[in-house]
Amino acid sequence: MKLKLAIAGAGGRMGRALVRAAFEASGVQVLAATERPDGGLVGEDAGELAGLGPIDVRVGADVLSETPQADVFVDFTTPRATLAALEALAGQSGAPCRAAVVGTTGFSAEEEVRLATLAGELAIVRSGNFSLGVNLLAVFVEQAAARLGSDWDVEVLETHHRLKADAPSGTALLLAEAAAAGRGEALSTLTRPPDLGQTGPRPEGSIGFAVRRAGGVVGEHEVMFASTEEVVRLSHSALDRTVFAKGALAAARWVAGRPPGLYSMRDVLGL
Repeated sequence: MKLKLAIAGAGGRMGRALVRAAFEASGVQVLAATERPDGGLVGEDAGELAGLGPIDVRVGADVLSETPQADVFVDFTTPRATLAALEALAGQSGAPCRAAVVGTTGFSAEEEVRLATLAGELAIVRSGNFSLGVNLLAVFVEQAAARLGSDWDVEVLETHHRLKADAPSGTALLLAEAAAAGRGEALSTLTRPPDLGQTGPRPEGSIGFAVRRAGGVVGEHEVMFASTEEVVRLSHSALDRTVFAKGALAAARWVAGRPPGLYSMRDVLGL
């Protein structure tokens, strides 16, 4: 039996990559696709948008009418749109689609609370990055932070395309949270604002971010640990969005049929 997916934001960069990856994967079916109603893509064939040719899946605007028989809802859009869609799914207790994969980033603290609440009704795999390499990198970062003292500064550098809306990226936050976890503290207690103007000396043990936006860069991340005597750099470069789409498909396979809860790629990968 094929895993049936409903893909949100099917006309966006990640949405198209998800449609292509699902179409090419064994045992997966793109059952439905959605887009915002004012985007001019409703009614288009999702396969045409993804460069595949027609696949007989028309893009719709209403998540409830488009996902009645889907096994998993996949959403890499915006916080507002993602939460609205998940709330609609959670409100339909008898609907078969009770699982979701969320790659949306940029949630506010209030929106994070809403997402956690929705995980009481839905099985949600949520991650700032779905690549195997990045999630392995997060494990390495946590281990390094646990073994290096607070006299080692931690700086997370990330580079993305010029159209990315949030900063730092979800991946940069994922890596910074791993470093904070390695030190046994919450990221909120260790993070520092961007360097701008008269910043004063760097607080010991703090975690900083450096953000670059340029051209069409898919995603580059580096975590630098620096003492006064040496520097350790751990890094990852994404060469194609397909890596994120394939990770999302692995998450969809894993979460289908799971009980409600908020899961991560560490759960999916057994890390």
